[in-house]
Amino acid sequence: MFTTHLTQRLKVGLKAMLKKWNMPDSAKVSLLNVSENATFQAYDLNTDRRLILRVHRPGYHRAVEIQSELAWILALREQDIVDTPAPVPTTSGGILTSIKEGNANWHVAAFEFMPGDEPNVGEHLVDWFKKLGVITAKLHQHAKQWQHPSWFTRKTWNTETMIGAKGFWGDWRQAINLQPAGQQIIANAVKVIENRLKVYGQGPERYGLVHADLRLANLLVDNERLGIIDFDDCGFCWFAYDFAAAISFHETDPSIAALQTAWVEGYRQVANFSQDDVDELPTFIMLRRILLTAWLSTHFETPTGQELGPTYTDGTVSLAEKFSAQHG
Repeated sequence: MFTTHLTQRLKVGLKAMLKKWNMPDSAKVSLLNVSENATFQAYDLNTDRRLILRVHRPGYHRAVEIQSELAWILALREQDIVDTPAPVPTTSGGILTSIKEGNANWHVAAFEFMPGDEPNVGEHLVDWFKKLGVITAKLHQHAKQWQHPSWFTRKTWNTETMIGAKGFWGDWRQAINLQPAGQQIIANAVKVIENRLKVYGQGPERYGLVHADLRLANLLVDNERLGIIDFDDCGFCWFAYDFAAAISFHETDPSIAALQTAWVEGYRQVANFSQDDVDELPTFIMLRRILLTAWLSTHFETPTGQELGPTYTDGTVSLAEKFSAQHG
């Protein structure tokens, strides 16, 4: 979807509407990244002010869903639960606007700029994952206690919407370079996941509002601060799934066991994380891996899709085979 021509057109459209956030039209607008959405930065050289502009992919989130996401962010910031950039309202007071491009209206949300860098996979990542465990537990505690608005609407993430034939991110059966033998192996793993999670259940202590995408790309390290960005996928899911999301695209790295230990240790400093929860983490890792395999097939134009390609599908098959043998 996000071709070079389209992102250039969106950039032109954003530049023309900068006054909505009290930014001069002389500010430089540049594309930061393309994933589910396209994210741009507006930079005013005269004042050194930066603004992050997220242009939403049409047909994924409705306006009320995006407004619900922003409402949770505002509530989290109000109670100082997590370091995350504030949504920036327009001069008319709204926190969501839109841009017309082609035959579609593209929702646009603006955020403050937060400095920091994505943490690297390496020895220091264990320390950050302990902090991430603390932060994740605080997010979950807030979600359990927060009285959200009556209009609050976010997607429900379960086995049907994640790895079902009509999943939100596509059908894993259409994965890039997936062969019949590999399809059967993943199908077997899906059955194991479904059976295990049926037993695990969706009680309020295990299932609720989560970030759902705490991967490294959505973490910003700045000295000792660990910032969290991109609540675009937040929704109702198993709390333990947030760990699986955190190791996205690194599921087979040798450091995962140490990262899991650190994350659980950090989590338990704030809230309970039972042995049953720990025992189910491999299930959520496999669930996330299959979900990402489907996502890559429907978002092949993204840099992540171009980089990983069929190699990720092959890895998913191997991981699924091991998972079923160990947990089936």
